[in-house]
Amino acid sequence: MLRIVLFLILIALAAAGGAWVADQPGDLVLTWGGLRATTTFSGFVLGLGIFAAATVLVWSILTMIWRTPGRLRRRRHEKRHARGRHAITQGLLAIGHGDTALARRHSDAARRHASNDPLALLLHAQSAQLEGNRDEAQRVFRVMAEREDTRLLGLRGLFIEAQRADDAVGAVMIAEEAIKLSPSSTWASHAVLGFRCARGDWSGALAILDSNLSAGLIDKQTYRRQRGVLLTARALESETVDRDVARENVMEAVKLAPTLVPAAVLAAKFESEAHQVRRAMKLVEAAWLANPHPDLADAYAHVKLGDSARQRLQRVETLAAKISADKPGHNEGQFAIARAAIDASEFARARAALAPYVNDPTQRVALLMAEIERTEHGDGGRARAWTLRAVRARHDPAWTADGYVSDRWRPVSPVTGRLDAFQWQTPVASLPSDRGTTIESSAFEEAMLAAPPPKRVMAPPSESPVEPPVTAPTPVPAAQDNSPPEAKEAAKEAPEEVPKETPKEVAKEEPTVTPTEPADPAPAPAESSPPAATPVFRTRADLGKPGPAPIPAVIPIVRAPDDPGIDDEGPSDEFTEQIGTPKAQAGGWRGFWSRWGA
Repeated sequence: MLRIVLFLILIALAAAGGAWVADQPGDLVLTWGGLRATTTFSGFVLGLGIFAAATVLVWSILTMIWRTPGRLRRRRHEKRHARGRHAITQGLLAIGHGDTALARRHSDAARRHASNDPLALLLHAQSAQLEGNRDEAQRVFRVMAEREDTRLLGLRGLFIEAQRADDAVGAVMIAEEAIKLSPSSTWASHAVLGFRCARGDWSGALAILDSNLSAGLIDKQTYRRQRGVLLTARALESETVDRDVARENVMEAVKLAPTLVPAAVLAAKFESEAHQVRRAMKLVEAAWLANPHPDLADAYAHVKLGDSARQRLQRVETLAAKISADKPGHNEGQFAIARAAIDASEFARARAALAPYVNDPTQRVALLMAEIERTEHGDGGRARAWTLRAVRARHDPAWTADGYVSDRWRPVSPVTGRLDAFQWQTPVASLPSDRGTTIESSAFEEAMLAAPPPKRVMAPPSESPVEPPVTAPTPVPAAQDNSPPEAKEAAKEAPEEVPKETPKEVAKEEPTVTPTEPADPAPAPAESSPPAATPVFRTRADLGKPGPAPIPAVIPIVRAPDDPGIDDEGPSDEFTEQIGTPKAQAGGWRGFWSRWGA
């Protein structure tokens, strides 16, 4: 609208100017040398306008002719650039859907038409990576790292190639160089932070964390949590070296991250050693409400040094009552109660705590039940049955990060290097699936667990016939001269079926043997009624016990079957046997009589 108004104003001004020129009377005379021209004022203005238009037209024509070569060059360059951009676009799309040949063809076209384009270098490097040509990819990334506009992109590519080649040191050096160029580089700070944590350089990791906060890569809440994790890791490492530094670090960590389990456990330990029981209990309770963990329950039970097992049980029951039955984590409280009850020999309380989880037990529940059976009744059979159930039972929650299961908490994931990656959760491998269990339950195990537990008190003798124990007959040794009188009388009463030893064998052996008293014979089973079927499982009271074996008065010295013994006659010598003994070899009348056997 404004343009229309201005256009109308200009037209009005031009018309007014033309009318003013036409109204001017008189003639205009122009003399130039010998030439003399006379015209009116309006004719002069019209001629001046035509001359100006002609001048502009001629200048435009000359300028167009002068600029035509450069314009042609620019058009040809723009055409090549457009072809290069089209090749880059199509090549990146080919890399996206994994067409190696098409990506290579477009990469060659992009290098022909747009050799200096950064995207052409990127397409060349990525097409080489897609083909598996790592040497070519590294060469292109080095070229990119030398240029100002693609330096970070080239370092990023070299970092990825170093990771693929398992060159951790080279990857970290590249990441540190990238941090110097751009502190806000997320991938570089993440890599350097993970490497310093894996190396145990907690001071360097804290410096990187402060740099991330200054660059705006993380928010304040994330910074507090991650700083608490790093301080906890440093406190755990220096706990046995410098306890003062460890205490200072963990106290700061528990303020920054009060729900961090290892920080709360270690802080409660230090407070307990300083006899600050209430502060230690508050630290554990704050972490327990956010994340129930067995280590927290154990720290809460031992928060006061010198307490008895029953006092620890009462304290654990107080901690478990802080989480209602309808909230997650209630089972951890019950498991902690069962653990404390076993230590306090309150087996009924332990069974009551584990009762809701016995039908579908986890590994920890099965092992606790096995310990109860072994400790309360001394029943090894039922304990082994529960142990077998623990083998195929579901896994309990564990410290898990990126699919890696650890037996302890760690500050960084060993898979990706991510900080604060470990979470207390059930591993993926133990989640329910449609596949059957690897180890099937046996009928023996189910029957063993279904049978009532044995009692410690001795039951009265059962009326059902008991199978007599089968005992092998005790051999009676031969009587010796040095045997006591009782032994000689027992030797006279021995059966005659015992084979007698030859005098030669008796002379060789020199044991002192005393016979043992025969055990009382077991009572014969009644023959009036057929014996009842032997039960598959029996209690300990039903099993007959053999009588105690008598201790002999004199312990016989018996040679082992594989002991060759010592030859009394001494070693034989063939040469001596041929020429005779030294006495026979003697000369004179002694040798003569020895040769005749005198």
